[in-house]
Amino acid sequence: MFELDRLEITQEGFSLTADWSVAKGQKIAIIGPSGGGKTTLLSAIAGFVAPACGDILLDGVSMSKLAPGKRPVSLLFQSHNLFPHLSVFQNVGLGLRADLKLSPPQQDAVHVALAEVGLKEKAAQKPANLSGGQAQRAALARVLLRKKPLLLLDEPFAALGPALKVEMLDLVDKIVARTGSTLLMVTHDPADAKRITDLTVLVDGGVAQRPVATDALFANPPAALSRYLGT
Repeated sequence: MFELDRLEITQEGFSLTADWSVAKGQKIAIIGPSGGGKTTLLSAIAGFVAPACGDILLDGVSMSKLAPGKRPVSLLFQSHNLFPHLSVFQNVGLGLRADLKLSPPQQDAVHVALAEVGLKEKAAQKPANLSGGQAQRAALARVLLRKKPLLLLDEPFAALGPALKVEMLDLVDKIVARTGSTLLMVTHDPADAKRITDLTVLVDGGVAQRPVATDALFANPPAALSRYLGT
């Protein structure tokens, strides 16, 4: 189980609270107005923002005192964060070892991950030679290799065209189904949430509200969500 226990985040007059839990393996969309705190919430879970109070727990164990690199979390931003001087293989391999001293089994695992995201033939290429979609696939392969229980996506596919975005969402869906990871995905697009998530969290008015079944939420949106969607 993943739990936000009476969590409160405060930053220069901004405040966000969350108090809910979800079962392992759930896929949760996080939606709401810009500036509402969606990215801040993911950053707190990942360890880059310190909560004012409350706790973040996985399977009953607090993560709040762990450094970002020690948390059971993989975080993928809209910016793919690939290093331009490294090959695609090396960029993906960073998911296993920061020094890239990969054992033969680890090298095999990188090749398997690249094949899964359709980049087997691009292993030796530099990021500059990739399209935007291919670069995001490489970043996703790195996340895949880490095999962390929590996968956090902060609108990583927002800049992609509709068809390619759907393809990437389906790939994420396939990966989390296989790994059993719990997915929290920030999005501005209801279609993204409807396509792959079980639950949706509405962030509005300083509160990350309790998760609600995605289809039910959008079928009968509360006033705050209707205002955001313009419906």
